[in-house]
Amino acid sequence: MKLSELIKVLKPVQVIGSTDVDILDIAIDSRQVRPGHLFIAVPGTQVDGHQFIPKAIEQGAKAIVVQSDKWEPQGNTQAAGVTFVEVADSEGAVGPLAHHFFGDPTEKLDLVGVTGTNGKTTIATLLFKVFRRFGYKCGLLSTVCNYIDDEAIPTDHTTPDPITLNRLLGRMADEGCRYAFMEVSSHSVAQRRIGGLRFRGGIFTNLTRDHLDYHKTVEAYRDAKKGFFDMLPKGAFAVTNADDKNGLFMTQNTAAIVKTYSLRSMADYRARILEENFEGMVLEIDGREVCVQFIGRFNVSNLLAVYGAAVCMGKKPEDVLVALSTLRPVNGRFETIRSREGVTAIVDYAHTPDALDNVLSTINEILKKPGQCITVCGAGGNRDKGKRPLMAQSAVRASDRVIITSDNPRFEEPQDIINDMLAGITTPEDKRKVISIVDRREAIRTACALAQPGDVILIAGKGHEDYQEIKGVKHHFDDHEVVREAFSL
Repeated sequence: MKLSELIKVLKPVQVIGSTDVDILDIAIDSRQVRPGHLFIAVPGTQVDGHQFIPKAIEQGAKAIVVQSDKWEPQGNTQAAGVTFVEVADSEGAVGPLAHHFFGDPTEKLDLVGVTGTNGKTTIATLLFKVFRRFGYKCGLLSTVCNYIDDEAIPTDHTTPDPITLNRLLGRMADEGCRYAFMEVSSHSVAQRRIGGLRFRGGIFTNLTRDHLDYHKTVEAYRDAKKGFFDMLPKGAFAVTNADDKNGLFMTQNTAAIVKTYSLRSMADYRARILEENFEGMVLEIDGREVCVQFIGRFNVSNLLAVYGAAVCMGKKPEDVLVALSTLRPVNGRFETIRSREGVTAIVDYAHTPDALDNVLSTINEILKKPGQCITVCGAGGNRDKGKRPLMAQSAVRASDRVIITSDNPRFEEPQDIINDMLAGITTPEDKRKVISIVDRREAIRTACALAQPGDVILIAGKGHEDYQEIKGVKHHFDDHEVVREAFSL
């Protein structure tokens, strides 16, 4: 693409050099620059991309996008044979540039974003599966894995950087996908990774404490989520959870058509549980009964969001319910594994106090006494430390026994993280419920050894992850595998 065509989506302060040059690709990492590339210098939170401009030129960049307050023209700028495009905000330029470079993919497919603290992966993945059942080619961008129809593409982030994101969306459009469903993280809104994208609709799940290591306050975290709905265009839909106190706050300034869903109050889409056990539930959704292979009120809320979004996209309610009845839980989201002796283990990604509360509440609603609930949980290193004692309190409050262990310690000492969690347990009665085992494998094995027939073990925090991150190295570790080994399955 010619640089002159590419920068039509920008409002440059000035351009130094020729725009009659072919741009073969774009990059925000100078190490990825190759001859013919456009390099976008972004200030960043850790390092300033402007200091890598010489490296990008050395690598063969034909053009550089720079930010006015971070860059001044040098005497040899034009001598280098490189065109400089100066803009007021280079971070904000990345998304629109990437979207245009990769063929404006969201003009060719219907993109639906899902945001909130919990439930994003489940809702996005179920929408992907529902619309594939309807016969459409679809794309998925999620925490677990990205998909272009049935092609799996590994992922490292909930929402990729704008270039990776638009490259994937471009492939989806080129390969005939009609729909794409993606998780929209608070980081992606704050860092404008979704800039330039046109969404057909958005879904809000819920909001509880998370990512305060980045956002610093709950209000800033909430406002980042709201920013997604503020950018939805007229004619799009916004499906929001009326059972969450932030549900209507999210959509108060949106131009989109707002629809609500609820298990407790009047809403556009409503549901209630008729029957529930560890095999699934019988639900009533908008007056129709449906059997699903999911468990828990939080999953009813997730299914209702999927139902509402699908109806907003023109699907018949009865057809959506039939599709929902065939689906199974997403990998690492309330997955059950049963031993031959009658012990049930549940592997779940719950890694916030609220998520633990939801999962444990569901377990205790179904658990038949004298069966006991044994919880194995930890907390991630180099993340929000404030939630650690709260997670321990959630676990102790709703469990008969608790084993606190490692999650992904990253660059922290596992015992230090465990100590932060133990600080939240103050009463002698609660302390008697708790033991700590640093080694996660041994913690899970111990829980399985302690469990008696009829007991339920919750193994929380990692869900779909098949690794533990320790000192910057990812070591293979899968909760499912450890449980099956302990159960001799």
